[in-house]
Amino acid sequence: MEQNIRDLVFSHVKGRKYLAHIYAQGDGILSGTQWLRKACRRLGIALKRCRKGGTKIRRGDIVAAIEGTAKQLALGEEELIGWISKASGIATAACRAKTAAGKGLQVVSGAWKKMPLPLKELIRQAVVDGGIQYRISKKPFVYLDKNYLKILGGIEEALLAVKDLKPSIKVVQLKGKRRKLFREATLAARLGAHIIMIDTGEKADIERVNLVLKEQGLRRKVRLAFAGDIGIEELRSLKKMPVEIVDIGKAIVDAPLLDMRMDVEE
Repeated sequence: MEQNIRDLVFSHVKGRKYLAHIYAQGDGILSGTQWLRKACRRLGIALKRCRKGGTKIRRGDIVAAIEGTAKQLALGEEELIGWISKASGIATAACRAKTAAGKGLQVVSGAWKKMPLPLKELIRQAVVDGGIQYRISKKPFVYLDKNYLKILGGIEEALLAVKDLKPSIKVVQLKGKRRKLFREATLAARLGAHIIMIDTGEKADIERVNLVLKEQGLRRKVRLAFAGDIGIEELRSLKKMPVEIVDIGKAIVDAPLLDMRMDVEE
């Protein structure tokens, strides 16, 4: 077995243990602490203390205190910061989105579905630590996206296929590809959709769909959701529009990491 270079570098301090602290390099929301704990156990590092996920941290705050041998800490520096730094960046962006939306608009982030499988759980937890949800409804629901509609033959066929399914909440994703968007929305509302996802990124579509549903006496039956490469800064105008839910994707899950550093104490 190939010898680890660290065994040679630290040979004269083998067995000696050191205390180290992980510091925040910016302000934000801490996340990823569950994965930090798991990594410490796997590396044999003692986690002396760690702040709770979802808490606010400031630049210079000690996030965690750890103890281990020189080799363990060297290996830990390559892994531990990564878990909490990236997750905290996502949580911080989610918190910004929640603040920008205010009380009247629900913000969710469903883009975790597009991320690599090993990261999905980390990202979902980061979104929750930031104060928002990663699903469009807290209640159980069935989501009929554009591909479900194509496979099942259209909006009518898809909603009929799930009519008697439990859970009872039906969400339909609309892009206005087969017919005009307001016609798709009207059909979906008439056939029992509870949430209509306008996935076009065009704010004018919200107004059109809202107006037509009102004219048809269908608006009270449905909640409108909106998505399509939405930025956090757009929430300022969206919260003034007739929409209940906004799904922000990459602006949250692809947020810059919240920088951290690890210092071994002398």
